[in-house]
Amino acid sequence: MLLETTYRNKKNKALINDLVGKPFSILNAIKLKGIGSKRMIIEDVSPNLKKVINSISDVNYGSIELRPNGILIAINKGLQNFTWAIPYYQFYLYNTNGISIHAQGKFVHFRNNRTHQENASFFKKLMRLKVEYDQRFPHVDSI
Repeated sequence: MLLETTYRNKKNKALINDLVGKPFSILNAIKLKGIGSKRMIIEDVSPNLKKVINSISDVNYGSIELRPNGILIAINKGLQNFTWAIPYYQFYLYNTNGISIHAQGKFVHFRNNRTHQENASFFKKLMRLKVEYDQRFPHVDSI
């Protein structure tokens, strides 16, 4: 689910919390050694996400936040902020010349550069949480 989150909205917050869970507590965030990635450069997006990236030749940035039942991908377009909420059962990650995240018929491809290497431990943590979720709640694709 893609939401425009430039301004705080109780309806959007409730939708995100229902889909991917409430944010981790401060204690859990410390135990996980952080729940957010560093800002990464977006190299490509699916055609149905083109509206949320800069149309001119400008650098597009995004970051990922972990939630108990999924992830949030934050994308900045000028002064606007967009959040893509992805539950773990719809989430797929491919490591091909960078990181590509696929879900809900959309994808975001992050560039393989220095920030990608700095986020290596974050992606390991993300995959560990996804595997733990799949073991707790197996679905058709994971059987």
